[in-house]
Amino acid sequence: MFADEVWLEVRGGRGGNGVVSFRREKYVPMGGPDGGDGGAGGSVILRADPSRHSFLDLRHRRHLRAEDGGPGRGKLQHGPKGSDLIVPVPLGTIVRDEQKNLLADLTRPGQKVKVAAGGAGGRGNARFVSSRRRSPRLAEKGQPGQEQKIFLELKLMAQVGLVGFPNAGKSTLLSRISSARPRVAPYPFTTLEPQLGVVDAGGDGSFVVADLPGLIEGAHRGAGLGHRFLRHVERNLLLLFLIDLAPGAQPDPEQAYRQLVRELALYSERLAGYPRLVAGNKLDLTGAGENLERLRRAVEAAEGKQTAVRGISAVTGEGLGELLRDLAREVSRLAAEAASAPEEPVFIPPPVPEAAFTIEKEGELYLVRGAAVERMAALTDFENDESLRRFQNYCRRSGIEKELKKRGAVAGDTVRIGKEEFYYYE
Repeated sequence: MFADEVWLEVRGGRGGNGVVSFRREKYVPMGGPDGGDGGAGGSVILRADPSRHSFLDLRHRRHLRAEDGGPGRGKLQHGPKGSDLIVPVPLGTIVRDEQKNLLADLTRPGQKVKVAAGGAGGRGNARFVSSRRRSPRLAEKGQPGQEQKIFLELKLMAQVGLVGFPNAGKSTLLSRISSARPRVAPYPFTTLEPQLGVVDAGGDGSFVVADLPGLIEGAHRGAGLGHRFLRHVERNLLLLFLIDLAPGAQPDPEQAYRQLVRELALYSERLAGYPRLVAGNKLDLTGAGENLERLRRAVEAAEGKQTAVRGISAVTGEGLGELLRDLAREVSRLAAEAASAPEEPVFIPPPVPEAAFTIEKEGELYLVRGAAVERMAALTDFENDESLRRFQNYCRRSGIEKELKKRGAVAGDTVRIGKEEFYYYE
């Protein structure tokens, strides 16, 4: 089974809590606070792995969680950091957020992207010592890890993509020129999932060929396997149009060629301009030679002699040697051009400044939102009196208390900040 799309819910590990601790040892009368910090939570990281070819294993792991950080301890001992969760994904994986905005495009082996950062560990009471506060009895809680929903989309990475109508012989050709063993059968849509094979062209090198599901008229609108097929075509360096030369083939060779070009152009003008070779298959059948000549004339009329047309038989092997040499030379040339092309700079728009906080009223509930105040609420241990007073002072200094009063809040009203709820008092 082939899986090329999957939704995942990812969450980084929560940071460990800081600890309130005081050094108490014999003959050490002035021990003082020695509470250590909590460890940072682990992150969820996607890594491009050449050994992976689909998202099949991720379909049963929709919720990915990294390890939480450990709590701090006395004697200024910090808690252990949570382990990162490394998730291997195939080369060609595109990562998007819930709004389908692009986060990363993993095209190189070992390339990584962090999709959910772990939360920072809370500070222990040793970090709050000052000239005015010699024995602090407060510590911070660990921050929660980042949590989001992401969409993974796979565009197979191969040098040569086999493009043709159902039963043109793509699977037979792939099984003949590589060790891949795709399903071969005499009926339409035998190939429902892309197949990859490594082709050894001898002294001309090697390259990867993708046998893609058969294209039909209307694929650019999603007909047949439609967009799923065309998406995988986009990653290839070179396209090999495989045309059925059998007498009575539907569509006939000339029409098949024109329809393939048309479907690619309607889906994407960039695809229509891809380098390509044309191979007429089933040359071993009677009457195929005449069809090959008609196909060659149609290609030359449309593109001149810049697109080579070869006659082959995937069953008997006729013409395969010459075709593979042509493919290897083109792949080598196009790969060298791609490597020498300057990388386009990535434009990252500057962050839009946000208000320090906003307050909305929903029924009897006041909702206070803002990155800084929500972070402060997540760090505060509301069971600790000193931590609670610190949070109240923060709300007073930042103007939240004044704004709540202006909005009509009275003693006893419920206020929610982040995931915490409490009563409002002046």
